[in-house]
Amino acid sequence: MLILHDNTESGNAYKARLLLSFLELPFKTIQYDVVKGATRTENYLMNINKNGRIPVLQLEDGGCLAESNAILYYLAQGTKYFPKDHWQQAKVIEWMCFEQYSHEPFVAVAKFILTMLPADTPRRAEIPTLHEKGYAALQIMEDQLTENDFLVGDKLSIADIALYAYSHKAHMGDFDMSRFPAINSWFKRIENETNYKEMYPDDW
Repeated sequence: MLILHDNTESGNAYKARLLLSFLELPFKTIQYDVVKGATRTENYLMNINKNGRIPVLQLEDGGCLAESNAILYYLAQGTKYFPKDHWQQAKVIEWMCFEQYSHEPFVAVAKFILTMLPADTPRRAEIPTLHEKGYAALQIMEDQLTENDFLVGDKLSIADIALYAYSHKAHMGDFDMSRFPAINSWFKRIENETNYKEMYPDDW
């Protein structure tokens, strides 16, 4: 059985869980408290991920694949979540790169600071800059989704899964999501997909 080295609070890990659920692939999770350094132990670094991060998908043969978007790409091959058209494939990768470089570093980090760190953390000083850049990324998504049901083509793809994970919890980083009606409609389309699961359910 597939094993997902996981943390429930991680949007990156949720990407993998959500696609596994959509694909109806059986898997089990092993949870790590990343704040307490559980992914920095010698065993984890030697056997799971030398970079000391989650998520990691461990295959039945023991092979370990790190990086959330690499996991999405691996799992989606040959499925409806990765288009057959080469141009659309490239556009999916484009959006996944956008997520990693222009979205996640701001939207996800704001959520992390406000929900995972002590209220008196000096990192709260970063929030105005994170909001400025995060809102810019969300506006790019809003513009795309105003004219399209999904980010690439007319069907759900791993581009949508990659960006949904942190976007739908952006309010936890104090982003005002009422500013983005097209994104909110997109949330609903994804949540109406068969086998959709919430980020924090009891039955993963």
